[in-house]
This record gives sequence, structure tokens and C-alpha cells, in this order.
Amino acid sequence: MDPLSGFLGSLLWWLFFLYLLMWPQLQFRALQAARARLMAQLARKRNSTVIAMIHRQESIGLFGIPVYKFISIEDSEEVLRAIRSAPKDKPIDLIIHTPGGLVLAATQIARALKEHPAETRVIVPHYAMSGGTLIALAADKIIMDPNAVLGPVDPQLGQYPAPSILRAVEKKGPEKVDDQTLILADVAEKAIKQVQDFVFSLLKDKYGEEKARELAQILTEGRWTHDYPITVDHARELGLNVETDVPEEVYALMELYKQPVKQRGTVEFMPYPVKQESKK
Repeated sequence: MDPLSGFLGSLLWWLFFLYLLMWPQLQFRALQAARARLMAQLARKRNSTVIAMIHRQESIGLFGIPVYKFISIEDSEEVLRAIRSAPKDKPIDLIIHTPGGLVLAATQIARALKEHPAETRVIVPHYAMSGGTLIALAADKIIMDPNAVLGPVDPQLGQYPAPSILRAVEKKGPEKVDDQTLILADVAEKAIKQVQDFVFSLLKDKYGEEKARELAQILTEGRWTHDYPITVDHARELGLNVETDVPEEVYALMELYKQPVKQRGTVEFMPYPVKQESKK
């Protein structure tokens, strides 16, 4: 074999290998740039600091391994940094799309949002469950898509809801459960009170103390399952002030958060053709 041909062949293989390694990163950087442009456009339009905390599955690396995201301490660090850097006399728009996550992280974000001197608005294009709802309650305005949902904020201890642990002990009787369950029930009681008190502190200035206590109890007492969808209409029935004028840029931004490679059976759609050929 010609040495030059062998060298060129090896070079091509190495270039192809480097391309496989670098292409996902190049795609991700292009997505980041597109997201930044949209967020800057929205910030100019609304004269606000725009922050996005969007938790969707994202495929990373050479093999597109899906990563599942929740509210984490890292999220709270980033959001708190963004809120601190926001002008004190300008509004904040926080776009949230999340299944929930750590209560500690959500509590930190909610407190920082509430303490911002200018108006704060949480925008929910699809869902903000659990810790996401906790953050939404801290805002001056909650703006939801007409079909978006919030969720209860009852604490979860491991795989069990705190209210359900207390009810199980109550039904069975403290004398009929083991020490570990009694300890768990004690922690559950404390967790519920802590979250209730925090929700009350978020709402009392906007709704008054009586309404704030009522909402805090409803949202933490385990009235529903933890994934129960609180729709716009239901939120309004509960007494929450909810608007539905989600900016179009928010929907466009959601399109830029990659999902893993689609498998058979997922949803596809074809937009309605605006221009149609004239009939002959």
C-alpha cells in the first residue's frame, strides 16, 4: 500500500472520529446561542431581566444519553446569582418548566424572588409542579398558558407523601406501628408545618393573613396526590391571581430545549398550510 494513501486514510478516520465527538457540543452551543437571542428579545420587549429554569430531558454526548432534570442546589445558585445581578428597579420574568425537586433549593429561589424590590412574574408555559409551584407563589404575578398546570406542595419523604405517613399512623394507631414509622411520622409533621409556614409567608402580603393560611393548608395537607394538576380555572377557584398572556417568545424558547431522540409512538404534527394553491 502507498504510504501516502495509508496516512490519508488514517487521517480521515481520525477526522471522522473527532467530528463524532465534537458535533453534539457544536449543536449544543448553537442551541445556547439561539436561546440567548430569544431571551434577549423577550427582555427588551418586556423591559425586564429574563431568567429561564427549564427542566426537560436533554440528550448529551456521543450516544445521546438522556439526562433527567429537577430543581437542584446548582439551579438555586444560578437563579440567585441572576436575581442578585438584576437591576433593583426593573421587573424579573422567571420562566419555569419543572416537575419539582429539592425543597431547599426551591425555597431559596422563592425567597430571593419575593425579596426583589421591583415586580416579579413567573411564567409557566406547560407545568410547574411541587417546588415549581412554591416558586410561582412567591411572584407578584403568575402567568400560565391556558392549559398549563401547577401542583400541590405537600412535602415528600422518600417515596411517601408526608400527609399520607401521618394518616397511616393515625388509622393504625401509634401503638401498632414500629419506632421507625413513628420517627418518620414525627419528621413528616415537622416538614408539613415548615412548608405551610413558608407558603403563608409568601402569600400573606398579597392575599391577607386569613386567605394565606387557607391556601397554605390546602396546598400542603395532602388533599390530592402529589402530581395532581391544578389548572388555571382551579387555581382561580382557590383564590390565586393567575393571568394567561404568555408571550409568544416563551413558546419559541421551549422549542429550543432538546428532547432525546424520538421513539416510535411519540407525537408528530403538521402545521396548517397558510398558503394554499388556488383551485383550477
